[in-house]
Amino acid sequence: MTAYLDQNSQAARVFFKKVSNFVQNAKAWDEVVSYEIKPDEIVDATLISRRVYGTSDEFLTVMACAGLDSFDDTFKQGVLKLPNANQLEKLKRESGFESINSNRRDGRPRWSRK
Repeated sequence: MTAYLDQNSQAARVFFKKVSNFVQNAKAWDEVVSYEIKPDEIVDATLISRRVYGTSDEFLTVMACAGLDSFDDTFKQGVLKLPNANQLEKLKRESGFESINSNRRDGRPRWSRK
């Protein structure tokens, strides 16, 4: 099986929805990341991911936070709210999704108990 295919085919969809809901419902006192989208980033979710999380692998998180569901969509310049690293890890575990390939084994997250 290819390392990029999930045994749980719905995990990415569930993760995307959880991230989107988290950001939409974030309160002013929540410790979310506020990131100013730069002109060179409006067409590149991987670049935003690299600058925020230190890896390009979190592009799906970035897209969910911006409300984009296609790679062809562009980001609007302005402030993007994203989950911090701890919040992101929690959302991944709740959904059973892992975006970083080195944290995956046999089509599922290494931390998965299934």
